[in-house]
Amino acid sequence: MGFSQLKIPKICEQCGKAFEEKTVVTRFCGSTCANKSGKEKKRQAKEAEQKQKLLEESASRIAEMQTRPYISITEATIMFGISKDTIRRLIKSGKVPAVNFGERLTRVSRKHLEEMFTAVEISEEPKEKPMKLHYEIDECYTVTEVSVKYGVSPSTVENTIRRNSIPKRQVGNFVYVPKEPIDKIFAGK
Repeated sequence: MGFSQLKIPKICEQCGKAFEEKTVVTRFCGSTCANKSGKEKKRQAKEAEQKQKLLEESASRIAEMQTRPYISITEATIMFGISKDTIRRLIKSGKVPAVNFGERLTRVSRKHLEEMFTAVEISEEPKEKPMKLHYEIDECYTVTEVSVKYGVSPSTVENTIRRNSIPKRQVGNFVYVPKEPIDKIFAGK
């Protein structure tokens, strides 16, 4: 540890107060703040360990729930992320079969809930032809050429390129953009 004849101004990592110290490695203004910091680290480590333990327990519980044909309403809310009121409403309307074994012992059909709440795949519509990303320089305009050709300011050209997601390529001091999409956009105006 290097000592200095100078007083080095520091800020305590725990309380945030300014103090002067002779060493470069000092982090706290005193033993009180150092002790508080140590206790805080231990508390955070303990919380992280508890969260990990809870996560492991939940994973095994969900895996066990997925093997049973009937589950409780609370388990259904955990598995499908829906509220208890929604499940009760579905039971009352007859959309989900349920068996009542007594007070707080209602079991619902897991299979029916899975059918209702599985993700529906949406087929993607074919888009326009994909935009070519690698253009040769002879197939491109510079921003200045576009502004001169169509009589607009360079900032308007830049905004249009950005707004329409037109690919651009910088070579040296010049920014090149493909002629095809630029002509389509500016020819209509």
